[in-house]
Amino acid sequence: MTCMPLHRPRGSTRRMFLKTSAAAVGLGLVAARAPAVLGQAKEFKGVTLNGACFQHAYTNVLKEFLKEFEEKTGMRVNFETPAFPVYNQRADLDLSTRGSAWDFLNITFIYSGRWIGAGWMSSLEEFLSDRNATPPDWDAGDFVSGAQASLTDAKGTRYGFAWEAGAMIMAASRYDLIEKAGMKMPETFDQLRQVCAAVDGKDGVKAFVNDNLHHWHWPPYLMGWGGKVFANPPENLTPALDSREAVESAEYYANLLRQYSPSGALSYTMDQGALAQRTGRANLRTQAIAWLAPLATAPDSTVKTTVRFAYMPRGPAGAFPGSVSHGFGIPVGAKNKRAAWEFIKWALSKEMVRRAALEKGYIAVCRKSVIDDPQYRKNMTLNGQDLAALYLRVLEESGRLGYMKYRVVPVYPQVGDKMHKAIERIVTNQQPAREAMAQAQREAVLELKKAGIKIDA
Repeated sequence: MTCMPLHRPRGSTRRMFLKTSAAAVGLGLVAARAPAVLGQAKEFKGVTLNGACFQHAYTNVLKEFLKEFEEKTGMRVNFETPAFPVYNQRADLDLSTRGSAWDFLNITFIYSGRWIGAGWMSSLEEFLSDRNATPPDWDAGDFVSGAQASLTDAKGTRYGFAWEAGAMIMAASRYDLIEKAGMKMPETFDQLRQVCAAVDGKDGVKAFVNDNLHHWHWPPYLMGWGGKVFANPPENLTPALDSREAVESAEYYANLLRQYSPSGALSYTMDQGALAQRTGRANLRTQAIAWLAPLATAPDSTVKTTVRFAYMPRGPAGAFPGSVSHGFGIPVGAKNKRAAWEFIKWALSKEMVRRAALEKGYIAVCRKSVIDDPQYRKNMTLNGQDLAALYLRVLEESGRLGYMKYRVVPVYPQVGDKMHKAIERIVTNQQPAREAMAQAQREAVLELKKAGIKIDA
């Protein structure tokens, strides 16, 4: 055995000494870190984790990097991503029986009130308060409040963390036509109507377009008018669809679709509405930012140089742009809750969200640190406009004001269907707005009574 020299080495011997020492230090650092990694792999080795979400751009990113997670933890992950309606039907059925088919699930926005309120999802507070399970630098407070609102109950208990947020803004595909008319992006409902009247049909472009999800598109106009879907959700779920504000806002919104939209727009899907804008056949639209940003970035967009973005126009009562979010949570019947939390931590870590945003171009991120990242801001600056600022403003305002509570109550899907059909009847002149909304009110009341909901009516 050769002893290390005690004297200070010189020349090449000294360089070799330094390299050897550095290598030894490096090995020491690896060894110092190794127990945590090896311990984690040992803890989850042999675990098979089952989870599901609907097909989405973010799930595609997670699947692309999933091998890294499996190698790090030693577990195997079965991650199912069926179509949106298929996923929701299967998840609702399994959760209602408190089944154990899945260890983690997406909490779909429109079902969050039902799934959380019924006690079908596990509280995550136990993991969040355990420093061994959740290190402080994971930073639960980094998630935007508006995105977390539907995943948290009235007591502040967290049942999920958001991976996607939809924030409604306004976009004009042909802002040049608005400028030629001597006008600007509308800031109020009155201005929106005036702009539509001034530019409709100019250069063969219809002034307005939206898709057929009226239960998503109309409520911001309803609330802007001062109306409500329910009296005071979630405490008082008495519908308020026949109020003066509801009737006036429904007639206003229906007129935008009837008078200023392309032929057949009443049946447009989200893709068809987006295509009408990208090809310059329709101008203004109020929709989630993920559907509007491609106007400036999509290869097939013919309006890249003329598109402009703005905050949702306000009505007499203010501006209430729609905000939705989906998040990962753990069913109460899950067999591997600790392993499921490990997956959620990884899937929604700052590193993974940043990679999705900066490497894969994912827009609808929910961590403030990523939204504020200079590279994300640069990527989201389109035609000189900071879309990241608009996006963050919608999420923070909806979280601060809490006006999206109407959409996460368990009975909203039924009531939303009545609203949707009422708008259709008004647009097609089957009924005047007052009659259509009165019918929607009666039908909604019947639905709530059948569900055993106590209401004032």
